[in-house]
Amino acid sequence: MKVDIKSKAEIDRMREACRMSAEIRDICAAAVAPGVTTGEIDDLVVEYCRKHSVRASFYNYSGFPGHLCVSINDEVIHGIPSRHRVIMPGDLVKTDVGIFKNGFNGDTSRTVPLGVTDPEVLRLVETTKRCLAAGIAACGPGVHLGDVGHAIESVALEAGFGVVRDWVGHGVGRTVHEDPQVPNFGKVGTKLVLKPGMTLAIEPMISMTKEGEKTDILADNWTVVTRDRSLSAHFEHTVAITDDGCEVLTLPADYP
Repeated sequence: MKVDIKSKAEIDRMREACRMSAEIRDICAAAVAPGVTTGEIDDLVVEYCRKHSVRASFYNYSGFPGHLCVSINDEVIHGIPSRHRVIMPGDLVKTDVGIFKNGFNGDTSRTVPLGVTDPEVLRLVETTKRCLAAGIAACGPGVHLGDVGHAIESVALEAGFGVVRDWVGHGVGRTVHEDPQVPNFGKVGTKLVLKPGMTLAIEPMISMTKEGEKTDILADNWTVVTRDRSLSAHFEHTVAITDDGCEVLTLPADYP
């Protein structure tokens, strides 16, 4: 395993890719509405990249055909946008997107509970947000990756939900997936020690059920679903480890 340590100048360059990733993430999330197709969401990324002369990180990555991932309900990640997939009221819609600029990538995602009224589903979404916050709060120099995973897992399990085991967070930078892997579960004091200059995608994927911790891949060879077809939620930020903690690089522009 070779972890790329970025200089402060490199993180400055990466910061712009992450800012733009956050911007298009929120544009896509705001466009989620009944009757909209996931292909139309993909069009927004295409237009954004054209307007700003940047590249979508996911497009043609290992052959992925979309410019972002749109995953609905039991789909955990890597849903392929399609003009035939219509978003419906009550859907749990996950938009996952990255922008490549200045030689670096950002990576970020949100879950939109479209017209969802079921309090348990809304609790799943809010718990996943709290898992992300807990993982970020745990990040800093000298911290073990196991500490980060433990912080995320503890929030999910305390709430009675499952943690997807087959898919994890990761390093991000010159490529959209770099070492190290960043599991959303773990034991305190284990695995790699974080150092300033590391840049990571923290991305809890939380399932409604314990059985949903296991996943399958659909016939399209991309879309990951919970094995029991239970609902899942997904939030993600790119962070940089600093001398005294970490900086979230994909915050929305209007974050207080």
